[in-house]
Amino acid sequence: MGKRNIVLEKSFEFALLILGFSENLERQKKFVFARQILKSGTSIGANISEAQSRESITDFIHKFEIASKKTNETLYWLMLCKSSASCPFHESLIDKLNEIQKLLSAMISTSKHHDRGMNHWHISILTN
Repeated sequence: MGKRNIVLEKSFEFALLILGFSENLERQKKFVFARQILKSGTSIGANISEAQSRESITDFIHKFEIASKKTNETLYWLMLCKSSASCPFHESLIDKLNEIQKLLSAMISTSKHHDRGMNHWHISILTN
């Protein structure tokens, strides 16, 4: 049995919640909000998923950085909904998004540290 991929699982669950939330927005004729939240909210998991078949650690970091940017974009749209008197809003979406963002930040930081260490290791071998 393989290791659980928590960030992939959480981003998939979040995408399902976003799908339902955007459908609710569409029923209320908030089409721009629905479309933007659906695109950015599901893109998070899509980029995390794509990172799983990375070509290099740099590619992995890049995909996670894109996913991180998409969490910021999704947060923007959710905050607009929260601030609008005519839009529905669920605070739990922001809580789940913040949890994903923390995981992404930790993984990006760790991967960058690992990448720097590997580059230093390769350089020291080449110069010895």
